[in-house]
Parts: sequence; C-alpha cells; structure tokens
Amino acid sequence: MRSLIALKMLLYDRSTTIGSVIGVVAIVFLVGQQLTVLFGLFNYMSVLADHSRADIWICSANTENINSSGLIPDRYLDRVKALPAVSWAEPLLYGGASFKKQNGQNEAVQVIGLRNPARAAGPWNFYQGSTEGFLEADGITLEYLDLRFYGNPKLNDMCEINDVRAKITAITRGSKGFSGRMVYTNLVKAREILNTPPGRCRAILVKLNAGAAIPEAVREMAALLPSARVVSAKTLSTETRMYYIRNTGMGGSFGFSTLVGALVGVIIITLTMYTGVLQRQKDFAVLRALGARKKDIFIIVLSQSVIIGLVGLFVGFFLLAGFLSATFESPLPSYLPRQVAPLLAFGTLALCIGGSLLAMRKAISVEPASVFR
Repeated sequence: MRSLIALKMLLYDRSTTIGSVIGVVAIVFLVGQQLTVLFGLFNYMSVLADHSRADIWICSANTENINSSGLIPDRYLDRVKALPAVSWAEPLLYGGASFKKQNGQNEAVQVIGLRNPARAAGPWNFYQGSTEGFLEADGITLEYLDLRFYGNPKLNDMCEINDVRAKITAITRGSKGFSGRMVYTNLVKAREILNTPPGRCRAILVKLNAGAAIPEAVREMAALLPSARVVSAKTLSTETRMYYIRNTGMGGSFGFSTLVGALVGVIIITLTMYTGVLQRQKDFAVLRALGARKKDIFIIVLSQSVIIGLVGLFVGFFLLAGFLSATFESPLPSYLPRQVAPLLAFGTLALCIGGSLLAMRKAISVEPASVFR
C-alpha cells in the first residue's frame, strides 16, 4: 500500500520524477560507457595471452609484459614436452613490421608467426578463409576491421611486409591488438619478415593435461629453465594490462574521466532526490494529517528512491546495451564484464537511496498542521 502511494506521488509530480530518472540514467550511461572502453582496451592489451589457448607461457628472463619478451632458444620445446604434465608445447614468434599499401604508404603491424594455428594462439574467428591459409608458404591474414587502413586489399592479393612478398590467404574478424594491427602467418614466413635468426622464438606456449596444477607446473618448468621466465597465461595477461596502465597514463586518463562522470551523476542524483523530497513536503503533511506515521513516510520516501533508481537503471542499461551493440566489431574497443554491471547497478541504487536519506529528516519531521497554512 505504501509503495503504491509512493508510485502515485511520483506519477503526479512528473517533472521532478523525470529529472531524478535522468540523473540515474546519466550516471549509468556515462560511467558505464567509460568502463566499456577501458575494459575493451584491456582486452586489446592482453589479446595474445587471452586467446593463446595455453596455460603457461615461457618467455625471456625479466619479461614484464607480452611485448617485452626477447628471443629464446627453440630447444626449450624439447625439454618442456618431456614433462608428464604437458599436453603440447608450441613456439610463438611476433614483432613489429611495416605493411606497404598500394599507394606506397606504410602501416605499422604486429606480425605473429605460428607453427600450429589451430592449436596455439591462432585466429579465433575468420571473415574469409580459414587456418588452411597458413599452409601456403607466403600466406598471411589481415583483419577485416583494418582493411581500410591497408587500402582495402582483397583475398588472394599480393602485398609486402618489411619488403617481403606475401599473399593474403585469410581475413580474420575481431583480432585486434594494442601493439599494432595483427597479421598472422606461419612460423617460417614470420622468421623471414622479422629477420629472426634460426632456432629462436619469442615465447613457447604450453598446454597442460587435464587435471594438472598450473602453479606446480610453473615451478617445475622454472627449475628446468632457469634462464627463462615461466608464467601462467592468466598472470601474464594481468601483468601486461597493469604495465600499460602504469606506463602509458591510460589508467589516470580513464580513471579521471570515469570519476568526473560519476561525480556528475552523484551531484545530479543527490540534488534531484533531495529537491524532490522537499517539494513533496506538503504531500507528506497531508499524509500525516490523515494518520500516517513517521515510519510510513520513511518507507514512502525510500520506495520512491528505489522506484526512480530501478527505472533509471533500466533506461541507462538499455542505452548502454545500444552503445555496446553499435560498437561491436568496430574499431572502437568496447567490452563490459558480467561482474561489473551488477556493481554499477548496486552503486547507482545506493546513491539514489543516499540522496533521499539526506532529505529524510525534513520529510518525517513535517508537522500535519502545516498543510492548513
């Protein structure tokens, strides 16, 4: 009954209610939009580790992030594959290169060389072609979303990377990286493009047998390869993200913009909720004159803040979903983890209730006789 009265009061004073809802929508969408871009960039930073299909990475000593790994000997493969817990181990070669467009201009790319793309670190989605394209000696892949940066080449076109001829045998979809546009190829072609000495690679990817413990395997491999760094794929992914946040200023930039968006939403919500309660003081006085207790007024105000919060959350997340849909498979990075959305919703609802509580004292202390003044 008291919740129904709260709803009727909100519908009666529509202008104030709409202003409060807009405040909730603002904080959900502004903060949510900043978070989606930030987490989208996180995915770009650690895309190789996240999509490597491996449990453990073996890199050069003192590697702080994926791209800082130096060259390591291929012979580490034989040592690692001999361990009982290992299912497979694959070499990985990657590095920066220059793609020459038809107009003579160059585009920076990250070349990734694989021996078995279906097993380790290969493209996870194709627009045209498949992993069979890696079997061709000169075969490379380009990303569908980046084709316009390359001059819109087509499948089976010839091109040059670091003045080495290559053939576009597949086009990926969704393979985006933070350190350059991603170009996949076979390991032999990658050595030629990157001018890498024989018997060297940038990392060795290891997949463990089902049930094998990753920490124990990491310790065993580290003891076996003291000159290398052995780390789990999850740890390397986290370290890479933290490295770029600390050293590129990205964390401070997005943190500041997210904070500004949150502060704007907090101010709007608090003021509109506070003003809304004050403007309904006469309504509360009428209810007190009709026999409503202070407890009833408290529940009505609380119900109003919850209703406004839920409506604002619905509209805000609807707009946020539209933003995610519009930017899906676009050059703009956008991704919102499942666990972030409930935290954003809970925080926003808490702000709605907090804004109402600031004016709660005036609402419950209103005198019934004031309605006759």
